[in-house]
Amino acid sequence: MSDRIDAFFAWVVRRRGPILGAYALLLAGAIALALGIRSDASIGGLVVPSDPDYVATRAFERIFPESPIVILLLEADDPWRPEVLRSTEALEAALRRIPGVTPYSALDVYRRTHPGFAPTPQGAAAYRAFVTGTSFFARQGLVGDRFQGLAVGLPATDPARRDALLRAVDAAIDRQPLEGVRLVRRVGAPYVEEWIERSSREASLRWFPVFGLFVVGFVLFLYRSWRALVAIVLALGTAVALGVAVGRLLGFSFTVVSALVPLTVMVTALANLVYVHSRFVDQPEGVELEAHRLFALRNKLLPVTASTLAAVLGFAALVVSTIRPIRQMGLWTAAGLALSWAVVFTLFPALQRTLGAPTHRAVAVRTRLYDQLADALPTFTWRLRWALVPGALVLAAAGLVALVGVPGRLAPMKVGVDALDYVDASLPIHRDMVWYRDHVGGLNVARVWVTTPPGAVTDPEVLRGLERFASAAEREPGVTSVVGPTTFLRMRRYLASGSDRLPTDPAAFAALAGDVEQLLLTEPELRAFVDTASLANAQLTVLFRGTDERDFRALEEELRADWARAAAEVPALRGATMRLVGESLLQAKVGANLVPTLAESFAITAVLIFGVFLLVFRSPAARLMAMIPSMFAILVTFLGMRLTGTPLNVATILIATTVLGTTENDQIHFFHHLGEGEGAGGLDGALRHALRVSGRAIVFATLINAAGFLGLSFSSFPPLRQFGVITAAAFLLAMVADFSALPAALWIARRERPRSR
Repeated sequence: MSDRIDAFFAWVVRRRGPILGAYALLLAGAIALALGIRSDASIGGLVVPSDPDYVATRAFERIFPESPIVILLLEADDPWRPEVLRSTEALEAALRRIPGVTPYSALDVYRRTHPGFAPTPQGAAAYRAFVTGTSFFARQGLVGDRFQGLAVGLPATDPARRDALLRAVDAAIDRQPLEGVRLVRRVGAPYVEEWIERSSREASLRWFPVFGLFVVGFVLFLYRSWRALVAIVLALGTAVALGVAVGRLLGFSFTVVSALVPLTVMVTALANLVYVHSRFVDQPEGVELEAHRLFALRNKLLPVTASTLAAVLGFAALVVSTIRPIRQMGLWTAAGLALSWAVVFTLFPALQRTLGAPTHRAVAVRTRLYDQLADALPTFTWRLRWALVPGALVLAAAGLVALVGVPGRLAPMKVGVDALDYVDASLPIHRDMVWYRDHVGGLNVARVWVTTPPGAVTDPEVLRGLERFASAAEREPGVTSVVGPTTFLRMRRYLASGSDRLPTDPAAFAALAGDVEQLLLTEPELRAFVDTASLANAQLTVLFRGTDERDFRALEEELRADWARAAAEVPALRGATMRLVGESLLQAKVGANLVPTLAESFAITAVLIFGVFLLVFRSPAARLMAMIPSMFAILVTFLGMRLTGTPLNVATILIATTVLGTTENDQIHFFHHLGEGEGAGGLDGALRHALRVSGRAIVFATLINAAGFLGLSFSSFPPLRQFGVITAAAFLLAMVADFSALPAALWIARRERPRSR
């Protein structure tokens, strides 16, 4: 194959003009495609559309379309003072002037029965007695010991409209003088989702300039050539543009982990470019430049192809995930890496030749320090082989225990899916959400979807059964409030009699609930809980304090038990069905699937990479030893995460696959050149050859990868920031193991001693 490979690369160099022109057209098209990729960074978007709970939730939302809601808490030392009530009224009036926005407060309810209300000391006292006479307003977060609350409905059908309305609400708050109010706390999923989407988009914008400066400085420092820099930067930019654009062709969207796609393609492509260029600059004396160019490309074709194939298969293994962004990220990255391979072996040689990138015979390469260390490594690792290998294995075992735990003694690592885990703890939005959770109640919402025979949902006995179920659910630990069709009957009774308790006697309840269908015509809020088209569907909204998948599953079991008891007491419910749906359910499923995603994708990745190595080198023993650096880095990384309290989330769950798929490149290049060096010098000579030819490139590529991912530390989005810092540390750990535990394992396996040179 060597002659054919040389002929192909000679053709690439000879036809560099048409190749550069073709890539220029591809680059323009790729940029246009990339700019048209839509964004979907919602938490609910984490679940694949084929998931049964996802399908049920979307079907529920078609019956009960719901506008996003935010809660504004006007915090004051004494929220019942007249000036605080005047400020609440003034802010509510300002919000009503925003087209489509619907504010709602306890003052609204009070004004309906007290149209002459004025915020005087007497009026304030009467209002306080009214709203504290029932637990309803406090449970809904509309009043509290330290605040007056406003629920604000936003008629947003897309993220752009939502963001515009949030800006209008914020502007109204900032313009309004609020006497007696210390601050206005902003709470709600729309604020969280807007921040997540903006921060995930800005992650790439902040990272690219930092990484670009690093690439420029690093390449100039190593190769001391502006021509080499331009060739590398142009090839790198083209690879990333093509890798991002392919997502548009695949129908993907930008999600909470999409920043990892261009990042992974960029650092992997740059590492491959460094591998190829480092071999190119190593021009022996007496060898013609063009002959050496073809030799360098041919010499690096096998290891770069094998390492790229391993990475492609590793990321493609994420297709097993039921978490949609992770599945998309895996396939997207795999396609981008495949395209970057083509760029490395077509565009880059054409750029090298066109720009006249020099070798070390023209421009010296900085390697003196590395050469001194590499010269001492074979003897050093032989002497400490029985400390280096067992030490690496012990640390890896500790990392495994930190990840999976010990039954009865140590719990597995925490899986974080709470929306607040994705918000920077230093931001006001995080502070306000935590304050609400501590002083008011839970932020998570579960939707109970009740289906009855057509026309039966307004039957008094069905409503009495729903009231029994709602009352039982509201008494469950962790439940803050339950709002449903009978909530309006409670409020109506409270306004009429001062008691919010509904009668339990069937005849008395029927008399109270007899005009529900008439109420549906006059009360628009009630229509959000009863399907007026068929009168066969109802919903109850359950606010609860749980934050993880275990809490949600416990709530689901409690609600099903409450439903069974209510159906046993009220026979009319036996013809109805109850199902739990909603975004919180989908979020809980994400948490349940994170660890299986980690285990399945990692296992598949390891098997595929093992197969690639056997195909290329046909040595199972060497393959197992080559796993030492990657496994050591991954498991010690999990140990560090456990010690620092960093949770597994939608981004950090990808660390194992990313590190394994990327660091295997180093081992493939190492073993490729180790085989080249086999001969009379034994393992000692083979190690020295591998360290001379591939070791420098491994160091350069690792530093590039680590710096690339470390650039995410500038992101304000916690999952990406954590992912960047931890992955960068894992790359450095893998490099340390490449030059210590791996040679030590080879010394043990080969049972040789260093030979005198």
